[in-house]
Amino acid sequence: MKIYTKTGDKGTTSLLGGKRVPKGHPKIDAYGTVDELNAFIGLLRDQDVNKQRIDILKEIQDRLFTIGATLATEVGKTNVKRPDIHEEDLVILEREIDNMEANLPPLRHFILPGGHQAVSFCHVARTVCRRTERAVIDLMEIEPVDEILVKYLNRLSDYLFVLGRLMAIELDVEEVIWNPRA
Repeated sequence: MKIYTKTGDKGTTSLLGGKRVPKGHPKIDAYGTVDELNAFIGLLRDQDVNKQRIDILKEIQDRLFTIGATLATEVGKTNVKRPDIHEEDLVILEREIDNMEANLPPLRHFILPGGHQAVSFCHVARTVCRRTERAVIDLMEIEPVDEILVKYLNRLSDYLFVLGRLMAIELDVEEVIWNPRA
């Protein structure tokens, strides 16, 4: 099978279900941003500091593929087979957040992204996750989207924030505190 089909050369693409839409459609923006986030999670998974988190990061990537497939499905198409996101997926993220926070000092200030390249990658993933969440919420303005997708993305951005803090500790990097001008 060839990777190129030439069917998108005129600025449209197919949804799962067969309907063609413009590549600038909010639906395409939403699942395209999920794909971008997934790539950043892969980058995080590849960081040495995250060797012990490879499994959870891969699971997150799997859930993101599920979210992308859900968003790429034509509304009303029930015959398209794909996995779903479940409440248990939220519980897993919450449990991971709680476990990481148990090893962190209390948060008393805003933290500036940076301090180490791996930590910066985590903050980039967090901000892309927030953008993804906004894109899905924008899509909800024009078509129904299961709210659990937004909940998962919201929880994932929290996970990524806490992960960035934990990575800084594990890398022996001081968190950069934001000290606003008076």
